[in-house]
Amino acid sequence: MTVWRKLLGDQGEKMASAYLEKHGYKILDRNIRSRSGEIDLIAMDGNTLVFCEVRTRGGRSLDQAAESIDVRKQQRLTRLAEEYLQKHQEFSDHDCRFDAVLLQKEQDRWTLSLIADAFRPGW
Repeated sequence: MTVWRKLLGDQGEKMASAYLEKHGYKILDRNIRSRSGEIDLIAMDGNTLVFCEVRTRGGRSLDQAAESIDVRKQQRLTRLAEEYLQKHQEFSDHDCRFDAVLLQKEQDRWTLSLIADAFRPGW
């Protein structure tokens, strides 16, 4: 990963976090890593635990960012969420949801889209 992509991704995650908080989410964790990968943001939306994937793109459409959360990525996120829930039993009685925040930066202009309940793992 290039330095520019890392900076763009970090900036996108900060913007996504601020957007979610502005819309009532409470951020619990960021960048949770395990052998299976990484969950960008974990938050509460009311009484629902939300696992949030953030996709930031420079100069590409938001459609491409959404399409990048393919079946394999969804399966990986589901495994990560299961691992998180095993370690955090205090959330065992909460509903869970997978959201996606898509960001596009074109020059100095940002576009952001939140997809609540972006996919369902079939638990």
